[in-house]
Amino acid sequence: MERRPILWRPFEEVERFRREFDRLLEEFLPVVRESEAPVFVPPVEVYETDKEVVIKVDLPGVSKEDVEITVKENAVTVRAERKEEREESATNVIRSERFYGVVERVIPLPVEVNPEEAKAEYKDGVLIIRVPKAQVEREKKIKPL
Repeated sequence: MERRPILWRPFEEVERFRREFDRLLEEFLPVVRESEAPVFVPPVEVYETDKEVVIKVDLPGVSKEDVEITVKENAVTVRAERKEEREESATNVIRSERFYGVVERVIPLPVEVNPEEAKAEYKDGVLIIRVPKAQVEREKKIKPL
């Protein structure tokens, strides 16, 4: 029977140990930090068609008037504010995990676009931005001199 040497990879072992240690910490010590302000990063979906780039941003609880969109050739910036809503009868808040405040997200675009023709619509907490792709000549025929 032939014996082959065992290949030892020390860095893989260290990484495995780190992952296991992190898992144990999360299991016994919850990562909820009451003193830190919550951070809200709105989830996005970006896809492209033959003619445009489409960006969908989830902004639940944000009013249409509190959304600001800036489109450049290589990125779209979405800035929104979710205002706090308090009921007068709710004087003793026991727990509050909802985010209130301003969020801003810069979404890089996969292709060059035409910002002047961008359009946006907002319905049911979902912002949909449509930005036409820039017309770039991909092929040019030339004649030798």
